[in-house]
Amino acid sequence: MRYQVVYLHDWKDIRMRYNKDDRVVLTLDAGGTNLVFSAIQGEKEIVEPIVLPSYGDNLDLILRSIVDGFSKVQAKLADKAAALSFCFPGPADYERGIIGDLVNLPCFRGGVALGPMLEDTFKMPAFMNNDGDLFAYGEAIAGILPEINGLLKSQESPKSYQNLLGATLGTGFGGGIVAHGNLLVGDNSAQGEINRMRNSLYHECTVEESVSIRGVQQVYSREAGISTTECPSPEEIFEIGMRKRKGDRKAAVMAFEELAIVAGDALAAAVTLVDGLIVIGGGLSLAYPLFLQKMVDQMNKKYKTMNGSSLEHLEIKVFNLNNKDDLKGFVEGNPCEIMVPFSNRKIRYDSLKRVGVGTSKLGTMRAVSVGAYTFALDRLDGR
Repeated sequence: MRYQVVYLHDWKDIRMRYNKDDRVVLTLDAGGTNLVFSAIQGEKEIVEPIVLPSYGDNLDLILRSIVDGFSKVQAKLADKAAALSFCFPGPADYERGIIGDLVNLPCFRGGVALGPMLEDTFKMPAFMNNDGDLFAYGEAIAGILPEINGLLKSQESPKSYQNLLGATLGTGFGGGIVAHGNLLVGDNSAQGEINRMRNSLYHECTVEESVSIRGVQQVYSREAGISTTECPSPEEIFEIGMRKRKGDRKAAVMAFEELAIVAGDALAAAVTLVDGLIVIGGGLSLAYPLFLQKMVDQMNKKYKTMNGSSLEHLEIKVFNLNNKDDLKGFVEGNPCEIMVPFSNRKIRYDSLKRVGVGTSKLGTMRAVSVGAYTFALDRLDGR
């Protein structure tokens, strides 16, 4: 038997794990600077990744580089891989494998049929998605979602979670949605594009202007009174904010506070539609001690009504899953037993509507690879 079936707690749709599968999938993570190629088997990386330059301004060079990268990884394997599965930034028609007019890879203009080209070249199926979607999928399969459901089950809670909103904070602000074990695929390949939501602090800007590396650096530069060319890296700004490095601590705290406010408002709006757990990944997620609690507080912040009273921001309460006390309260909930009318039977009921926000349990790169691997094998197996 090539695979092991694992049933996630109370999911209506059976989610198959491929952690025992012997098929190999070749993967690519495409960025504006580098192309990173690898091979995944049983949800694990089995070769040393190959990194090649992107050549973002020359279409012929980048296409040849992509073919070269996949060829080099395939040459390291004893048998032919089952499929290619790769993440590319949008805009794109992911279902058909067509790249659109990319900002950070300007050579892709007017539509480039990359997926079909790779299928013709390597004589195997090719599947494409973006990193936000694959990150969310990986965390739903083997990361935060099964972990939280396991904690709830250990407490005999009647509650379980079947939906997940993934958000990546880094060069940009990406997202992905998993519902009942399935990765949401939009009609225009634009699902989970939370980066284009309105910025709650700077109303004429997008969320991404604040929730990104450049956003953190712009605020630090402004508050510290320095130019952006003099600005330290986000990692250094975090260390300044945590008093681990000399610098303008007030500016560092403000940089991540603005990120927390804007991201909190955006994720509160998004989770209203998803009604599930939220997982944060990407390079900036490592700075969560400076922003995660403030972000959760923003999500729980009350509205004011026209008559001067207050209204909860959401119908659900948001918990910080990286905080021990919050996690304890989230898992415990508010359970009780209620009678079934016209019978002597009791059932368990938890009246506390809640979602939690936590950081990646797998690490962003591993979550993306698990998502890419599973997505390809799902499609190969007709799911």
